[in-house]
Amino acid sequence: MLRRVPPLLLPMLADLAVVVLFAAIGRSAHEHGDSVAGVLSTAWPFLVGTAVGWLVAARTVTGAWLAALRLWPTGAIVWASTWALGMVLRGVTGGGLAPSFLLVAALVLAAMLAAWRGLARLVLHPGTLTQD
Repeated sequence: MLRRVPPLLLPMLADLAVVVLFAAIGRSAHEHGDSVAGVLSTAWPFLVGTAVGWLVAARTVTGAWLAALRLWPTGAIVWASTWALGMVLRGVTGGGLAPSFLLVAALVLAAMLAAWRGLARLVLHPGTLTQD
């Protein structure tokens, strides 16, 4: 018998996949190679930030499992934690924190984390794409 998948698992996995894609695109754009180990070494601070963001959302957003596709507040919490904690961890472990990277990473992560939510809402709930 298959167990029921926890309601937050799929959206959380989608966010983690977006972060790995973000790291892979960044590494490719800067010609740092695209090995799995290399991508994960770039992504790990942001993956930690994403996981913490989901923990915060799950503990603070009423019905977070129902609001997983919403930009506010769930998506915003996950994005803010992904970016902020990711940058802190990157900085304390010797990664670069150029102002241009801080800005580009914030914008790209926001766009990517919002994009999959919008697409999922469009597919799962046609006609209800307006923000709650």
